[in-house]
Parts: sequence; C-alpha cells; structure tokens
Amino acid sequence: MSQTIMDSGPLVAWFAKKDSHHEWAMRVIDGLPVGAFVCEAVLAEVCHLVAKDGVPAAAVLKLVEQNDLVLVSLAGEMSAIRALMERYKDAPMDFADACVVRMAELNPGATVCTTDGHFCFFRKASGEIIALLAPFAG
Repeated sequence: MSQTIMDSGPLVAWFAKKDSHHEWAMRVIDGLPVGAFVCEAVLAEVCHLVAKDGVPAAAVLKLVEQNDLVLVSLAGEMSAIRALMERYKDAPMDFADACVVRMAELNPGATVCTTDGHFCFFRKASGEIIALLAPFAG
C-alpha cells in the first residue's frame, strides 16, 4: 500500500463514536499500516474537534508518540501552502486542507485519507488528481 496522508475527518471520526463516519474510520484506520503522515495543522484541528466530544487532546497526540502517525513538518512550505489557499479561496480550502494537499504534492503516489468531499476537486500544482481513501471514493 502507498503512503497514507491523514486529513482531520477520519481521525475525528475514529475518536468520536457519534460521528457518522465512525465505523468507516475504525475499519479503515485500524487497517492501515503504522506510519501514516499527519501534519501539525491536522493534529491541531483534530485535538480541537474531538475535545467537543470530551476526548482529551492527549489521546490524539499519543498516536504520534506511539508512531502510529508520523508527524510531518511543513516548515519552509508556507509559500506553496498560501498559493494553494489563494487558488482555492472559493472552495473553501482551510489551512489544514492546504497542508494535506501540499503533503500530497511532496509525496508522489501517496493517498489522502479524508471524509471531506472537497478533496475530489483539489488538485496538485501539476494538475494531478489526488488519490483518495474516503467513504465516498470507489
């Protein structure tokens, strides 16, 4: 299996039993090999969103500490991330989305695990489609 890049939605769904994608996320994430990539923006978003369901942020960070997720730093990528956000300003594309797309650009052949339908039309700078692992993807 190719490298997997995690978006916020599947991780939130994995932690939040009331999320409509919870069962899908449990099945998919539990089946992934350890070492899926995640960036700081996605981690921050997940920590914020699961806290609303009473899940402590420390539980999210533990996935990184256990090496289930590999933290990818996008330091030095702000110009490319900003350009993505400007390109998709009407999408809307938030900071975490732009970071995920940038990680896909930097990791050719990687698959993005998401529940966000916007990723169906986000493209890499080259125009290439982003491979998706999503409940709506065939």
